[in-house]
Amino acid sequence: MKLTMAALVCSASFASVVQSQSPAPLHLVQTLTMEKGVTGRFDHMAVDIQGGRLFLTAADHHSIQIFDLKSGTWMRSVTGLGKPAGIVYVPETNRVLFSDGAGSFNVLDAASYKIVGTVKLMGDADSVGFDRDANIMYVVNGGKDVKETFSRLTIVDTQKQKSLGEIKIDGDRVEAMALERGGPRLFINVTALNKVAVLDRKTRQLITTWELPDAKENVSMAFDEASHRLFVATRQPGKLIVLNSDTGQAVASLPAAGGVDDLAYDAEHKRIYLSAGDGFVNVYQQKTPDSYVAVAQIPTGPGARNSRFVPEQNRLYVAVPAGKDGKPAEVQIYEVAK
Repeated sequence: MKLTMAALVCSASFASVVQSQSPAPLHLVQTLTMEKGVTGRFDHMAVDIQGGRLFLTAADHHSIQIFDLKSGTWMRSVTGLGKPAGIVYVPETNRVLFSDGAGSFNVLDAASYKIVGTVKLMGDADSVGFDRDANIMYVVNGGKDVKETFSRLTIVDTQKQKSLGEIKIDGDRVEAMALERGGPRLFINVTALNKVAVLDRKTRQLITTWELPDAKENVSMAFDEASHRLFVATRQPGKLIVLNSDTGQAVASLPAAGGVDDLAYDAEHKRIYLSAGDGFVNVYQQKTPDSYVAVAQIPTGPGARNSRFVPEQNRLYVAVPAGKDGKPAEVQIYEVAK
């Protein structure tokens, strides 16, 4: 695997703070190879646990790639899409909910693999946050790609398949979000302003914003609600920043690989998994809510910035784009060591 000089520097920086841990926190147990011709950037993933399927949005291929996890094989491609991005699987209805950068929220019937519902949005529809109890999806759209100085967070009723309104957020680029289950708050990365915004889902009003210390390009987010800790990953430079979710105060900051796009918190093992385009998954151990150590940097592949952690399976899925050498795209499956 060839690495850029920036990636090598980042790798050395991260490795210098990695603490030894035995056994390794993640083990590669399976690789799913995609059909040839699926090239370019991937975005996000969703997993049908009972049905044994994985759904991957292939933004540059304008498709959703579907895999059979029971047989370990590629199943099919749902084509003719714009730029599919955020994605969620709903087992109760056997439907896949996803945003499309061309400007829509969509409902895919996971039995027929047909689009059965669409809600029109502004262009650059991207990150999503799903309130499963309320059947409400929050979808980022608008912003700089449509020449707006602000961003939109559209509130979609997923059962009635209609918009319930939107919240306008200062800044022409916002990214990942996290929803509080025990309260009404929604946290969202305002990437354009290097801030985290805190919104009230009931009143649809901004509560406050928090500045991030010494870092820009805050893209990914995860949440440890029980310990009141919000995890934010940045690209300039690559960092994992831990915030107190009550006050916004930064309690920890650790180096990370470059080009992060997905971040997950493993509540059972008290770990954070960060996948980055430089070709690594960084693993951090939460010692206490205010104390964290880097425990592993696992090579994945160039551009492998997207991942999905499924706690029910104790597995982390990592999407690796097709290589310039002709190597087909793949999904790597890692098992979490206890």
